[in-house]
Amino acid sequence: MTTKRHEQVGLTDAQVLDMYYYMLLARKIDERQWLLNRAGKVPFVISCQGQEAAQVGAAFALETDKDFLCPYYRDLGLVLVFGQTARDCMLSAFAKAEDPNSGGRQMPGHFGGKKYNILTGSSPVTTQVPHAVGMALAGKMQNKDFVVYTSFGEGSSNQGDFHEGANFAGVHKLPVIFFCENNKYAISVPLKKQLACESVADRALGYGFPGVSVDGNDPIEVYRVMKEAVDRARRGEGATLIEAVMYRLVPHSSDDDDRVYRTREEVEEAKKKDPLIVFAAYLREIGLLDENTEADMLARVQLEVDEATEYAENAPYPTPESTLTHVYGN
Repeated sequence: MTTKRHEQVGLTDAQVLDMYYYMLLARKIDERQWLLNRAGKVPFVISCQGQEAAQVGAAFALETDKDFLCPYYRDLGLVLVFGQTARDCMLSAFAKAEDPNSGGRQMPGHFGGKKYNILTGSSPVTTQVPHAVGMALAGKMQNKDFVVYTSFGEGSSNQGDFHEGANFAGVHKLPVIFFCENNKYAISVPLKKQLACESVADRALGYGFPGVSVDGNDPIEVYRVMKEAVDRARRGEGATLIEAVMYRLVPHSSDDDDRVYRTREEVEEAKKKDPLIVFAAYLREIGLLDENTEADMLARVQLEVDEATEYAENAPYPTPESTLTHVYGN
Protein backbone atom coordinates (compact mmCIF):
# COMPACT_ATOMS: atom_id res chain seq x y z
CA MET A 1 0.00 0.00 0.00
CA THR A 2 1.38 3.41 -0.99
CA THR A 3 1.95 5.82 1.90
CA LYS A 4 -0.78 8.40 2.24
CA ARG A 5 1.44 11.47 2.50
CA HIS A 6 -1.55 13.70 3.14
CA GLU A 7 -2.45 11.88 6.36
CA GLN A 8 1.05 12.50 7.70
CA VAL A 9 0.45 16.26 7.52
CA GLY A 10 -3.07 16.06 8.98
CA LEU A 11 -5.21 16.11 5.82
CA THR A 12 -8.14 13.70 5.38
CA ASP A 13 -9.10 11.77 2.22
CA ALA A 14 -12.08 14.11 1.75
CA GLN A 15 -9.85 17.19 2.03
CA VAL A 16 -7.38 16.08 -0.64
CA LEU A 17 -10.24 15.24 -3.01
CA ASP A 18 -11.60 18.74 -2.34
CA MET A 19 -8.16 20.16 -3.08
CA TYR A 20 -8.15 18.41 -6.44
CA TYR A 21 -11.68 19.70 -7.16
CA TYR A 22 -10.63 23.33 -6.52
CA MET A 23 -7.47 22.92 -8.62
CA LEU A 24 -9.54 21.47 -11.46
CA LEU A 25 -12.20 24.18 -11.18
CA ALA A 26 -9.55 26.92 -11.32
CA ARG A 27 -7.96 25.33 -14.40
CA LYS A 28 -11.27 24.90 -16.24
CA ILE A 29 -12.42 28.47 -15.50
CA ASP A 30 -9.05 29.72 -16.72
CA GLU A 31 -9.13 27.65 -19.93
CA ARG A 32 -12.69 28.85 -20.67
CA GLN A 33 -11.69 32.48 -20.19
CA TRP A 34 -8.88 32.07 -22.73
CA LEU A 35 -11.38 30.71 -25.27
CA LEU A 36 -13.75 33.59 -24.56
CA ASN A 37 -10.90 36.06 -24.98
CA ARG A 38 -9.82 34.56 -28.30
CA ALA A 39 -13.47 34.69 -29.42
CA GLY A 40 -13.50 38.42 -28.66
CA LYS A 41 -16.02 38.09 -25.82
CA VAL A 42 -13.86 39.02 -22.82
CA PRO A 43 -11.10 41.63 -23.04
CA PHE A 44 -8.33 40.23 -20.85
CA VAL A 45 -7.14 37.09 -19.05
CA ILE A 46 -4.34 36.79 -16.52
CA SER A 47 -3.77 33.15 -15.84
CA CYS A 48 -3.28 30.79 -12.87
CA GLN A 49 -2.30 27.74 -14.95
CA GLY A 50 0.59 25.91 -13.30
CA GLN A 51 0.06 27.67 -9.95
CA GLU A 52 -3.14 26.03 -8.72
CA ALA A 53 -1.48 23.50 -6.39
CA ALA A 54 0.36 26.15 -4.39
CA GLN A 55 -2.70 28.38 -4.12
CA VAL A 56 -5.09 25.62 -3.03
CA GLY A 57 -2.54 24.01 -0.70
CA ALA A 58 -2.00 27.37 1.02
CA ALA A 59 -5.72 28.15 1.26
CA PHE A 60 -6.46 24.85 3.02
CA ALA A 61 -4.11 25.81 5.87
CA LEU A 62 -6.12 28.97 6.59
CA GLU A 63 -9.51 29.40 8.27
CA THR A 64 -11.88 30.90 5.72
CA ASP A 65 -14.24 32.30 8.34
CA LYS A 66 -11.67 34.41 10.18
CA ASP A 67 -8.38 34.78 8.28
CA PHE A 68 -7.86 37.46 5.64
CA LEU A 69 -6.46 37.42 2.10
CA CYS A 70 -4.56 40.12 0.26
CA PRO A 71 -4.02 38.11 -2.93
CA TYR A 72 -2.40 38.94 -6.24
CA TYR A 73 -3.92 38.73 -9.69
CA ARG A 74 -3.21 35.05 -10.42
CA ASP A 75 -4.79 33.72 -7.22
CA LEU A 76 -7.91 32.14 -8.73
CA GLY A 77 -7.44 28.81 -6.90
CA LEU A 78 -7.04 30.61 -3.57
CA VAL A 79 -10.17 32.77 -3.83
CA LEU A 80 -12.30 29.81 -4.94
CA VAL A 81 -11.47 28.04 -1.65
CA PHE A 82 -12.46 31.25 0.19
CA GLY A 83 -15.92 31.18 -1.37
CA GLN A 84 -15.85 32.86 -4.76
CA THR A 85 -17.69 30.84 -7.40
CA ALA A 86 -17.24 30.10 -11.08
CA ARG A 87 -20.12 32.53 -11.69
CA ASP A 88 -18.34 35.29 -9.74
CA CYS A 89 -15.21 34.75 -11.84
CA MET A 90 -17.10 34.87 -15.12
CA LEU A 91 -19.05 38.00 -14.10
CA SER A 92 -15.67 39.61 -13.46
CA ALA A 93 -14.24 38.47 -16.82
CA PHE A 94 -17.26 39.88 -18.67
CA ALA A 95 -17.15 43.08 -16.51
CA LYS A 96 -20.80 42.78 -15.53
CA ALA A 97 -22.67 44.76 -12.85
CA GLU A 98 -22.99 41.75 -10.52
CA ASP A 99 -19.22 41.13 -10.45
CA PRO A 100 -18.60 40.82 -6.68
CA ASN A 101 -15.04 42.10 -6.91
CA SER A 102 -15.71 45.57 -8.30
CA GLY A 103 -19.08 45.67 -10.08
CA GLY A 104 -17.34 45.40 -13.44
CA ARG A 105 -15.03 48.34 -12.79
CA GLN A 106 -11.63 46.63 -12.54
CA MET A 107 -9.69 44.27 -14.76
CA PRO A 108 -10.05 40.52 -14.12
CA GLY A 109 -7.75 39.23 -11.38
CA HIS A 110 -8.51 42.15 -9.05
CA PHE A 111 -10.10 39.93 -6.42
CA GLY A 112 -11.96 41.42 -3.49
CA GLY A 113 -15.06 41.16 -1.33
CA LYS A 114 -15.81 41.84 2.31
CA LYS A 115 -17.96 38.70 2.65
CA TYR A 116 -15.02 36.57 1.47
CA ASN A 117 -12.46 38.28 3.79
CA ILE A 118 -10.55 39.38 0.66
CA LEU A 119 -9.09 42.88 0.56
CA THR A 120 -9.52 44.34 -2.92
CA GLY A 121 -6.38 44.40 -5.05
CA SER A 122 -4.89 47.21 -7.11
CA SER A 123 -3.19 47.26 -10.52
CA PRO A 124 0.31 48.34 -9.41
CA VAL A 125 2.06 45.16 -8.27
CA THR A 126 2.95 44.55 -4.61
CA THR A 127 0.71 47.24 -3.11
CA GLN A 128 -1.18 44.41 -1.36
CA VAL A 129 1.87 43.58 0.78
CA PRO A 130 1.94 46.71 3.00
CA HIS A 131 -1.87 46.52 3.16
CA ALA A 132 -1.63 42.99 4.57
CA VAL A 133 0.97 44.13 7.10
CA GLY A 134 -1.31 46.98 8.19
CA MET A 135 -4.22 44.58 8.68
CA ALA A 136 -2.00 42.24 10.71
CA LEU A 137 -0.91 45.19 12.88
CA ALA A 138 -4.55 46.17 13.47
CA GLY A 139 -5.37 42.58 14.43
CA LYS A 140 -2.49 42.46 16.89
CA MET A 141 -3.44 45.80 18.45
CA GLN A 142 -7.03 44.63 18.93
CA ASN A 143 -6.04 41.14 20.17
CA LYS A 144 -7.94 39.52 17.30
CA ASP A 145 -7.13 35.91 16.44
CA PHE A 146 -6.63 36.11 12.70
CA VAL A 147 -3.78 35.59 10.26
CA VAL A 148 -3.29 37.68 7.11
CA TYR A 149 -2.06 36.01 3.94
CA THR A 150 -0.55 38.01 1.12
CA SER A 151 0.82 36.62 -2.14
CA PHE A 152 2.90 38.02 -4.97
CA GLY A 153 5.15 36.93 -7.82
CA GLU A 154 8.92 36.70 -7.43
CA GLY A 155 9.25 39.86 -9.54
CA SER A 156 7.27 41.70 -6.86
CA SER A 157 9.77 40.62 -4.20
CA ASN A 158 12.14 43.15 -5.79
CA GLN A 159 9.74 46.05 -5.17
CA GLY A 160 10.11 48.50 -2.30
CA ASP A 161 6.61 47.63 -1.04
CA PHE A 162 7.72 44.06 -0.29
CA HIS A 163 10.87 45.09 1.58
CA GLU A 164 9.13 47.79 3.63
CA GLY A 165 6.25 45.48 4.49
CA ALA A 166 8.53 42.58 5.43
CA ASN A 167 10.77 44.81 7.55
CA PHE A 168 7.81 46.26 9.47
CA ALA A 169 6.27 42.80 10.01
CA GLY A 170 9.61 41.49 11.29
CA VAL A 171 10.12 44.34 13.75
CA HIS A 172 6.58 44.10 15.16
CA LYS A 173 6.24 40.27 15.02
CA LEU A 174 3.01 40.45 13.02
CA PRO A 175 0.73 37.50 12.13
CA VAL A 176 1.25 37.81 8.37
CA ILE A 177 2.36 35.24 5.82
CA PHE A 178 4.27 36.44 2.77
CA PHE A 179 3.61 33.88 0.04
CA CYS A 180 5.79 34.25 -3.04
CA GLU A 181 4.57 32.37 -6.10
CA ASN A 182 7.87 32.04 -7.94
CA ASN A 183 6.84 31.12 -11.48
CA LYS A 184 10.32 31.92 -12.90
CA TYR A 185 9.35 34.98 -14.96
CA ALA A 186 8.52 38.59 -14.08
CA ILE A 187 6.53 39.00 -17.31
CA SER A 188 9.51 38.37 -19.63
CA VAL A 189 12.42 38.72 -17.19
CA PRO A 190 13.86 35.33 -16.09
CA LEU A 191 14.70 34.65 -12.45
CA LYS A 192 18.50 34.85 -12.94
CA LYS A 193 18.13 38.48 -14.03
CA GLN A 194 15.84 39.35 -11.10
CA LEU A 195 17.80 38.44 -7.97
CA ALA A 196 21.39 37.65 -7.06
CA CYS A 197 20.63 35.38 -4.07
CA GLU A 198 19.78 31.69 -4.47
CA SER A 199 16.07 32.04 -3.71
CA VAL A 200 13.44 34.54 -2.62
CA ALA A 201 13.15 32.67 0.71
CA ASP A 202 16.76 33.71 1.57
CA ARG A 203 15.56 37.29 1.94
CA ALA A 204 13.60 36.51 5.12
CA LEU A 205 16.83 36.34 7.13
CA GLY A 206 17.30 40.10 6.78
CA TYR A 207 13.91 40.73 8.37
CA GLY A 208 14.28 38.37 11.31
CA PHE A 209 11.74 35.68 10.47
CA PRO A 210 11.89 32.24 8.79
CA GLY A 211 12.03 31.83 5.02
CA VAL A 212 11.04 28.50 3.47
CA SER A 213 11.28 27.34 -0.15
CA VAL A 214 8.82 24.64 -1.18
CA ASP A 215 7.81 22.68 -4.31
CA GLY A 216 4.83 24.68 -5.56
CA ASN A 217 3.61 21.75 -7.68
CA ASP A 218 2.86 19.72 -4.55
CA PRO A 219 -0.25 20.93 -2.67
CA ILE A 220 0.40 18.59 0.28
CA GLU A 221 3.90 19.92 0.87
CA VAL A 222 2.68 23.52 0.44
CA TYR A 223 -0.08 22.82 2.99
CA ARG A 224 2.46 21.42 5.47
CA VAL A 225 4.77 24.43 5.27
CA MET A 226 1.86 26.86 5.29
CA LYS A 227 0.22 25.19 8.31
CA GLU A 228 3.45 25.58 10.30
CA ALA A 229 3.57 29.28 9.35
CA VAL A 230 -0.10 29.79 10.28
CA ASP A 231 0.33 28.06 13.65
CA ARG A 232 3.43 30.17 14.32
CA ALA A 233 1.55 33.38 13.53
CA ARG A 234 -1.36 32.39 15.79
CA ARG A 235 1.05 31.75 18.67
CA GLY A 236 2.29 35.33 18.35
CA GLU A 237 5.68 34.37 16.92
CA GLY A 238 5.37 36.59 13.87
CA ALA A 239 5.71 36.42 10.11
CA THR A 240 6.99 33.78 7.68
CA LEU A 241 8.11 34.08 4.06
CA ILE A 242 7.17 31.08 1.92
CA GLU A 243 8.50 30.73 -1.60
CA ALA A 244 6.51 28.24 -3.67
CA VAL A 245 8.54 27.35 -6.76
CA MET A 246 6.49 26.54 -9.85
CA TYR A 247 6.22 27.42 -13.55
CA ARG A 248 3.78 29.62 -15.42
CA LEU A 249 2.44 27.32 -18.15
CA VAL A 250 0.91 30.04 -20.35
CA PRO A 251 1.89 33.58 -21.40
CA HIS A 252 1.92 36.35 -18.77
CA SER A 253 -1.52 37.44 -19.95
CA SER A 254 -3.74 37.26 -23.02
CA ASP A 255 -1.82 40.30 -24.37
CA ASP A 256 1.62 38.65 -24.08
CA ASP A 257 3.55 36.56 -26.61
CA ASP A 258 5.86 34.41 -24.49
CA ARG A 259 7.58 32.92 -27.56
CA VAL A 260 9.87 35.94 -27.69
CA TYR A 261 11.49 35.19 -24.32
CA ARG A 262 11.24 31.41 -23.68
CA THR A 263 11.54 28.35 -25.89
CA ARG A 264 8.69 25.96 -26.65
CA GLU A 265 10.93 23.13 -25.40
CA GLU A 266 11.20 24.78 -21.98
CA VAL A 267 7.42 25.14 -21.71
CA GLU A 268 6.77 21.56 -22.87
CA GLU A 269 9.29 20.24 -20.32
CA ALA A 270 7.52 22.19 -17.57
CA LYS A 271 4.15 20.74 -18.60
CA LYS A 272 5.39 17.30 -17.55
CA LYS A 273 5.25 18.61 -13.96
CA ASP A 274 1.79 20.16 -14.39
CA PRO A 275 0.43 20.10 -10.80
CA LEU A 276 -2.97 18.80 -11.91
CA ILE A 277 -1.42 15.79 -13.64
CA VAL A 278 1.01 15.09 -10.78
CA PHE A 279 -1.63 15.40 -8.04
CA ALA A 280 -4.19 13.29 -9.92
CA ALA A 281 -1.52 10.58 -10.29
CA TYR A 282 -0.94 10.63 -6.51
CA LEU A 283 -4.69 10.35 -5.80
CA ARG A 284 -4.99 7.40 -8.23
CA GLU A 285 -1.97 5.72 -6.70
CA ILE A 286 -3.49 5.73 -3.20
CA GLY A 287 -6.89 4.60 -4.50
CA LEU A 288 -8.84 7.84 -3.95
CA LEU A 289 -9.40 8.71 -7.59
CA ASP A 290 -10.74 6.05 -9.95
CA GLU A 291 -12.19 6.54 -13.43
CA ASN A 292 -15.75 7.06 -12.17
CA THR A 293 -14.80 9.56 -9.45
CA GLU A 294 -12.67 11.49 -11.91
CA ALA A 295 -15.37 11.51 -14.58
CA ASP A 296 -17.99 12.68 -12.06
CA MET A 297 -15.76 15.47 -10.81
CA LEU A 298 -14.91 16.62 -14.31
CA ALA A 299 -18.61 16.62 -15.28
CA ARG A 300 -19.50 18.62 -12.16
CA VAL A 301 -16.77 21.20 -12.87
CA GLN A 302 -17.70 21.42 -16.55
CA LEU A 303 -21.35 22.06 -15.65
CA GLU A 304 -20.35 24.79 -13.18
CA VAL A 305 -18.18 26.50 -15.80
CA ASP A 306 -20.85 26.19 -18.55
CA GLU A 307 -23.61 27.57 -16.33
CA ALA A 308 -21.36 30.37 -15.06
CA THR A 309 -20.38 31.37 -18.61
CA GLU A 310 -23.97 31.43 -19.83
CA TYR A 311 -25.19 33.40 -16.82
CA ALA A 312 -22.38 35.97 -17.01
CA GLU A 313 -22.66 36.46 -20.76
CA ASN A 314 -26.37 37.30 -20.44
CA ALA A 315 -26.08 39.38 -17.24
CA PRO A 316 -26.49 43.18 -17.48
CA TYR A 317 -23.52 45.55 -17.73
CA PRO A 318 -23.15 48.34 -15.16
CA THR A 319 -25.10 51.50 -15.99
CA PRO A 320 -22.95 54.37 -17.36
CA GLU A 321 -23.84 56.62 -14.40
CA SER A 322 -22.55 54.01 -11.92
CA THR A 323 -19.05 55.04 -13.07
CA LEU A 324 -19.25 57.95 -10.61
CA THR A 325 -20.28 55.83 -7.59
CA HIS A 326 -17.68 55.92 -4.79
CA VAL A 327 -15.70 58.58 -6.68
CA TYR A 328 -17.21 61.85 -5.38
CA GLY A 329 -19.02 62.59 -2.12
CA ASN A 330 -22.77 62.55 -2.59
